[in-house]
Amino acid sequence: MTESPIFEIFDGLPRQGPGSNECTEKAFNLLSSLPAGTKILDIGCGVGMQTIHLAKICNDCHITATDIYQPFLDKLMENAVKEGLDDRITTVCASMDDLPFEAGEFDIIWAEGSIFILGLEKGISYWKQFLKEGGYMAVTENTWFTDEPSSKVLQFWQDIYPGIMNIPDTEKVITAAGYDIIDHFKLPASTWHDFYSHLEKRVHDISDSYKENTDAEMILSFNRKEIELFREYPDEYGYAFYIFRKNANKCPVTDK
Repeated sequence: MTESPIFEIFDGLPRQGPGSNECTEKAFNLLSSLPAGTKILDIGCGVGMQTIHLAKICNDCHITATDIYQPFLDKLMENAVKEGLDDRITTVCASMDDLPFEAGEFDIIWAEGSIFILGLEKGISYWKQFLKEGGYMAVTENTWFTDEPSSKVLQFWQDIYPGIMNIPDTEKVITAAGYDIIDHFKLPASTWHDFYSHLEKRVHDISDSYKENTDAEMILSFNRKEIELFREYPDEYGYAFYIFRKNANKCPVTDK
């Protein structure tokens, strides 16, 4: 058994968050004028389904994939070997708030389903140093899709991620951090339903292993609540993909 029920749950999933190869490819296709030998940093990659797909669709690139949990990275490389892509992917076990890279090392920074761990503003501000001038960043972020969320939904998000914003306010934060917005799009609800179908089965399968473990049972109970809430209110919130570019000519806005 792994050291934490969180890792135990997500280690068994094809993705560690909502997403799809179609969404990954749609976001990537919004990038233009990529240099030969494009260097991509995939932060919080999990088992790397999006990493593998990026390697497939970006013929002349090398991807450095990071995660804090080594077994995720091991699974990623196992899959990369199967796909014949292991020569174009390197893994680094590191925390997303303490990355061991040089300034301006990457052309693209990619983060699907992970930036919420730091929070959007902190994440894009810290990661910016690793991006070349004019380099791209593409992230999925929790986003309100309504201005009047149900009280149950509002309370849930105030408890777990009070920084959630609507699309215009999210883009204001991105612009203020010194980026130019390229585009955004909502991930379809189907990506969440697919993710939750795997998560629900995983929670069920391992629940007996954690009986009488109070902390673990709380996490599993939370997962069940999260799944139930989205199925009840799928139109009120979700992920949006934000694609933006480091602006070489503007300083971040510091007065708020």
